[in-house]
Formats: sequence, structure tokens, C-alpha cells
Amino acid sequence: MDARTASELLEINRRFYSEFGDAFAATRRRIQPGVSRVLQTIPVQSASDWLDLGCGSGALGCIWAAQNRQGSYTGLDFSGPLLREAEKVTEGLSGEQLQIRYVPGDLMDPDWPAVLAGRKFDGVLAFASLHHIPGKENHLRIFRQVHELLKPGGTFIFSVWQFQNSPKLMQRIQPWSKTEIDAGELEEGDTLLDWRHALPENKEKQGLRYVHLFHEDELKEIAEDSGFEVSDSFYSDGAEGNLGLYMILGN
Repeated sequence: MDARTASELLEINRRFYSEFGDAFAATRRRIQPGVSRVLQTIPVQSASDWLDLGCGSGALGCIWAAQNRQGSYTGLDFSGPLLREAEKVTEGLSGEQLQIRYVPGDLMDPDWPAVLAGRKFDGVLAFASLHHIPGKENHLRIFRQVHELLKPGGTFIFSVWQFQNSPKLMQRIQPWSKTEIDAGELEEGDTLLDWRHALPENKEKQGLRYVHLFHEDELKEIAEDSGFEVSDSFYSDGAEGNLGLYMILGN
């Protein structure tokens, strides 16, 4: 994918989260069943340092504190409205045993790890965020950067949307003619979806989001090319339990 097309796809999502960030945050105040399943695999008693890429509005940070976890939880997101919500809902939850902090960062910036000031982590999470990244070369770069951020024996756990399993979401696919993007420059799996939600005080209006539909074999190839080994994978979320694909990788 050329740089211009990737930039145009990113602009769709930047505009969406700028205009709809508050409404989106209102729909993401509970964690998904797949995330709950993942948390059961992470020991609570031992102190560890975790990074959450695309942390959103702070729902996971609240759960992290509620489970009396020790160490540190760092959330990273490029959306100002979502970060403000995250800071608000987790205010006062940090203490001697657990440090919660948030940092602005864009995974499409090749130097995004610099905002972490050289820190290393026991684990990195990325729930429902990687499918907003355009271009296979960017997917591979981010996986390799995550590998470098992990301590020896660290874990990378992520999920990606499997909207093809939802008839309702499939009806929300929009033609690329609604944008200025040349569909011929896109990669297989690149999709434009609409969004229909508003806060009670606002009128509903349509937004557009770019999503890349990952296939399991595609992700396994990227993981292996980045130095990871696939420890586990499973489907969860949604009415049929198959709206998200989760993968657990070890370094």
C-alpha cells in the first residue's frame, strides 16, 4: 500500500474519533467476554508491567485496579477524547501497589515507542485496535516494535474484529465511492463501515470507519515473521461468540 492511500485511510478514522469520540466511549464502558477470558490467564498476585495499545476510554484500566493487580498499567491511544475519558474514570485508582498512566501515541508514527521512554513490559495488550491500521508493512512493523518492548518471556495479547460473522455489521459496509480513495490501491480485507450512534443530547448522524479484516493465517504469518510464537488463539464476543479473534503470542 502506498503512503498516500494509508494516510487517507487514517484520516477517515482520525475524523471519526474526533467527531464521535465521546459517543464511542459511551458504548465501550464494559470489557468484552474475550478480554475477561484473557484476564483470567494473567496472574493477579505478582507485580508486572503491562502496556495497552489502543486503550480507549479506560474500561480495562478500571478492571485492572478492581482486580487489585500490582505493578503498572500504561494505556496508549491517539484519541484525545478517549484518553480524557480514560483519565477521568480511573482518577484516584493508582496507589503504591499499582500505577495507572496514559500517554498519547499513534501506532502509525514509526517512532511511537519513544513516548514510553525506553520502558520494557511483561505484557502488551491490543484489543480491537490493530484492525484500524492500514497496510501489511505497518502491521509487520508494529508487531516487531511490540516484540522489542517486551521483557524476555513476555506476552503479546490482541484481538481483531471479525465483522464478517455478523449479518448486521455486514449490512453496514459502505462503498469506497463515499470517499476520495482509489479502491484499486487497497489491500484485501480493507473495508469501510458506517457508525450510527449518538449521545442522548445529540442527534444521530452517520460516521465512517476504516477496518481491515484479518484472517487467522494472515496474523500467524505476521507473528512468526516478527519473532513470536503463537501460544493460543480463540474466538469470542458478540451474540454468537465469534465477533472477535484473540491471539496470545510469546517471545
